[in-house]
Amino acid sequence: MTIDNQSRAIEDLMNESAYSSVLKNDSPTGPDNEKILAHECLTNAAEHLTDRASTYDSPQGERSMARTVDTFTSLTGIEMTEEQGWMFMSILKMVRSQQGNFKLDNYEDGAAYFALAAEAASEGRL
Repeated sequence: MTIDNQSRAIEDLMNESAYSSVLKNDSPTGPDNEKILAHECLTNAAEHLTDRASTYDSPQGERSMARTVDTFTSLTGIEMTEEQGWMFMSILKMVRSQQGNFKLDNYEDGAAYFALAAEAASEGRL
């Protein structure tokens, strides 16, 4: 593929409605270069959980952490709860949010991971 064809392919991809929102969310100031409001970030995080349900896990949504921490324990001998696994991912997103340009994805994923930590905590510590 020539450079001109690659450029056109990238432009076509960016114009596809299915991908445009994802690409916009990676922009420095968010969708359509507007300020991001907290409720929008949380709404997007909830939508990501729903989207990942059909991609990775189950109808209930993102639920891979129990297996992940079990595998981690098997490999390292270090025990971690499901809640702690989600907290670890939240911290990862916090660290990433401070590196480079603003990327909305870090905040949306961080909010989703923290919500999943709350769910796991309510099941394990109530």
